[in-house]
Amino acid sequence: MTRGAVGGIAVGVLLLLGCSVGASGGDEPAAAPHASVDAGATLEAVDLLRSGTKFIDETGFRVDTDIGGIVTIRSYADNVKRRAATKLSASGQVIEIRMIENAIYMKTNADLPGVGKEWMSLDPARVPSDFALSFAPGKNDPGGSARLIDAIVTARIEGSQVAGTLDVTRMRPGNGINFQPNPGETFPDTVRSQPFRATLDAEGRLVSFVIPEADGLPAASLGYADFGKAVEVVRPQGAVPAPAALYPQLGLGG
Repeated sequence: MTRGAVGGIAVGVLLLLGCSVGASGGDEPAAAPHASVDAGATLEAVDLLRSGTKFIDETGFRVDTDIGGIVTIRSYADNVKRRAATKLSASGQVIEIRMIENAIYMKTNADLPGVGKEWMSLDPARVPSDFALSFAPGKNDPGGSARLIDAIVTARIEGSQVAGTLDVTRMRPGNGINFQPNPGETFPDTVRSQPFRATLDAEGRLVSFVIPEADGLPAASLGYADFGKAVEVVRPQGAVPAPAALYPQLGLGG
């Protein structure tokens, strides 16, 4: 991973919570398959993780995302009460997003051509569905845990934890952690067997999902907390309609 690949996050196509970092290509041999983990064990472990994310549509929560120690995101969401707030920091650039009912507000200190640095109201119709900026059931997890779980290849339950491998190339774009190869490079085969470890709390809720640094990919992690805590989101005063110049720079279309 290069710092330059990360620095473009705040002004790139994945600005709206879809943080992407580069992975260096290479000719590393593919990791050996985990023959000891059978399909039944994997299915059981995946089902356990899915069950551990039911709180997303049931109560308020906080999620912290870290990618390589360079990109950090803190989000609060309550999908029942239709409130969410996110603050993303990357290489000194900051993006804030607030969601209240059907309204989406954004502010950034990044120097975007034709875009000011005041609070802006976004047109929900111009936000791509992949970013899931809505409160529909299963559609607003700032951590993007479902995308990680869907990419799991092998898994096994180890007490309150689930360990295994995931295929980075199967991770759909969206909220939270994304990996993309650097320009002109491709993923090494080893990313199809990237290790991970997830932890559940005493009530069976997913509280962490960690992908350690390996084979050119930076370490990345999610941490869920503050279950049931009230999510207070203040509607920005004086927000202006987002200019047309903003959307192409976010990859939202012209």
